[in-house]
Order: sequence, then structure tokens, then C-alpha cells
Amino acid sequence: MSTPTEQGHAEMGAWAYLRLVLFGALIGIPAALVAIVFLAFVHDLEHWLWHDLPHHLGESSPPWYLVIGLPVVGACIVVVARRFLPGNGGHRPIDGFGGKAPLLSYAPGIALAAIGTLAFGAVLGPEGPLIALGAMVGLVVTHLARLGEKESAVLSNAGSFSAISSLFGGPITGGVLMMEGAIGFGASTIPILLPGFVAAGVGYLIFVGMGSWGGLNAQAITVPGLPVYHGTHLGDLDIALAVGVVTALLVVAIRRFIAHPVADRESRVGMPVLLIGGGLAVGLLAQAADWLGADSQDVLFSGQTSVPNVVAEDSTKIVLILIVAKGLAYAVSLGCGFRGGPVFPGIFLGVAVASLPVIWFDTSPTLAVAVGSAAGMAAVTRMLLTPMLFAALLVGPNGLDTVPKAVLAAATAWLVIALLDRRQKARADTAVPAAAPAG
Repeated sequence: MSTPTEQGHAEMGAWAYLRLVLFGALIGIPAALVAIVFLAFVHDLEHWLWHDLPHHLGESSPPWYLVIGLPVVGACIVVVARRFLPGNGGHRPIDGFGGKAPLLSYAPGIALAAIGTLAFGAVLGPEGPLIALGAMVGLVVTHLARLGEKESAVLSNAGSFSAISSLFGGPITGGVLMMEGAIGFGASTIPILLPGFVAAGVGYLIFVGMGSWGGLNAQAITVPGLPVYHGTHLGDLDIALAVGVVTALLVVAIRRFIAHPVADRESRVGMPVLLIGGGLAVGLLAQAADWLGADSQDVLFSGQTSVPNVVAEDSTKIVLILIVAKGLAYAVSLGCGFRGGPVFPGIFLGVAVASLPVIWFDTSPTLAVAVGSAAGMAAVTRMLLTPMLFAALLVGPNGLDTVPKAVLAAATAWLVIALLDRRQKARADTAVPAAAPAG
């Protein structure tokens, strides 16, 4: 998600702004189509690699050598994209959600690196590449229309949120996400909101109109069959608070103590070695979880399709195995140089943490989905409003009474992350290099 430049510009005229809104609607269509083609290709390739290929090999599920080997093959593809194509494969997911709008020449490298990451099992989501590809559609349109820098920034955002509207439940969540991403610019963001909402709305209509073609119905997180959650339960407030704290600490540990140290090794061992080694580590973690009784497919990938599985799990041992294996594979994928988005694995981990009280205390799985997704998204994105809204849309009408608990979980995770970030910054500011000896 790019941030608009030159925010102090004078207000544009009514006709110029109307034209910008119309361009937003226009951009929504090709941005959505680009996203659809990309997601469909990734889905079909993933299905062939992890379902059709094992079947042709006479296996009912992916055998150990595919579980370990395919992430390594994916890492090799990412190496090719980063080494031989411009743009270094796009935005680093370890740097957070979003990033600046890339140059158009980066498109092949971003797409290839994302394919090598997503289809071959690395633990990252599709939102990062979709944001970049959608922004490029906006840049193409603004270039053809010969619009200025200000309009280009607005419409590149519009293209991004058209492209990801289906992943986050429609244009409302995309619009709130856009607002939070630019909240530091204050009232100057108002002119960029309407084109983005329009583009996201048009894009979402395109996604809905395509139905299940290309596996598009499997791209967004859905948890069917959630029971109705009624009323207010004081004990569930404690669970929401605990899930927020634990999820935030887990995300901080993943990023600070594993992902960043792994990323720092790239200058020493080189990008190809680190990436291929990371792919091997991801495959070994998934296979180790499989040997211990979990499903390797729930460890691999972003976790979007595995959320219903972890919510339905009735074994503490299996959930803990998934949390540890998924968390480590997520950390390695962030740090070793794969390209994708960081949000959905964080949501999976939050829901997995929230699933433990379902097993221990027979709490509602609807509550687990709401508070876990809100806490995980807040911890990864460092946003607050978007996780609340996303959790409410995810549980739907059956979980409306879980929304106050989701708010508490998201707010708790956000506060823990903010406090830990402030503490780390304070330590960095007070660290003074030792003085050189006199003489």
C-alpha cells in the first residue's frame, strides 16, 4: 500500500476530483482482473503440486520428499526472480504491511517471486504481491491519462485496494485499511478515500461475479458452520485479553528473535544460500509436524484455508505443534527472503492461540475466530480499526456478540506491541558506544 506524496497540495477543483473518482472506478476493473488471473494461476499451480502430483505418484497425500523438497524448489524460483529480474522480487514482508508503489518494470520479478513463495508452501500470504500489482495497474492508467504525481499516488492506492478487496471481505475493510495506513497524514487523506472506496467496490463486484472460477472462493478466509454466539460472558473477556497478550508476544518473538536475525545473515552467506536454506527449513518443519501427528499442509502456506481446521481441532498437543511449527516456518519465511504478505499467517497464529480455550474450557469456536483473527491482525499490522472490522465480517451474523471481545483482543495486542516497540526504542536510544581509551 503506497502512501500519497505531497500531502500539502491545494485542494483540486470539483471537476478534477470527479474525474479522479471516475478513474478510480475505471482502475477497479483491470486491477481486479489482474488479481484474479494471478490468484487463479497460483491456486491451480498449488493444486497441481500438492494434490495432482502426489496422486500421480500413487500417494493419497503429499509424501515427505515433496513436503521437504517443494519449498526448496520455490526458493530457487525466488532466487531467479530476485537475482535476474529488476526490483529484487518486490517489497520485503519483514518490513511490514504495504510498501511504496513499485516501478512497472518490477512486475515480472514480483509475480515470479510471489509464485515461488505462495504455490510452493512458504508461510506468507498473497496480500503483498496483490498490493504491488494493483498499484502498477493504477500507474499504467495514470501514465496513459498523463495525470500528475498527486493523482498517480491516489490512483495507485485505488488499484491496490481493488486488487485485495476480496481477501479482506470486501471494499469496507479495504477502505478502513487504507485510512489506517495513511492516518498520519490527517485531513489531507480525505481526497484519496473516495477513489479508493470506488475502486475497491468495483473490484469486489468483479471478484464476486467470477464465482469459484480459478479457486477464487478459496482465497479469502472463511469459517463455515460457526455456531451462534449470544450474550455477554465475563469469562470470555478474560480469554480475549489473554489471547491479545499471548498473540502479540508470539508475533514479537517471531519477528524480533528469529526473522530479523535470519535476515541479517544475508550479507554474510548470500541471498541464494539463505533462501534455499530457508526453503529447506520450512519443509523440514512441516514434515516434522506431520511426523508428530499434525497435518503438514496446515504448517505450510499462509494459513487462510487452515483456519477452520485449527478451530475444529480437539487436541491440545496438535494445536501446540501447529503454533510452534507454523510460527517457526513463518519466521524463517519472513527472514530468509521469500516474497509475500505477513498478515494471514499472523491471523492463523492468533486463531490457533484462541483455539486452546475452546479445548480447555469449552468456549465457543465463534469467539476463538473473532478474538484470534483480531489479535493476530492487530499484532502484525499494528493497526486497530481494520482488525476489529475484519473479525466482525469473518464471524458474520452468528458472531455479532463476539465483536466487543474482538475489540478487546485487538486493543490488547496493539497496546502490547506498542509498549514493546517503545521499550526497544528507548533501549536503542540509551545505548552509547564505549568510549575509546585515552592516549
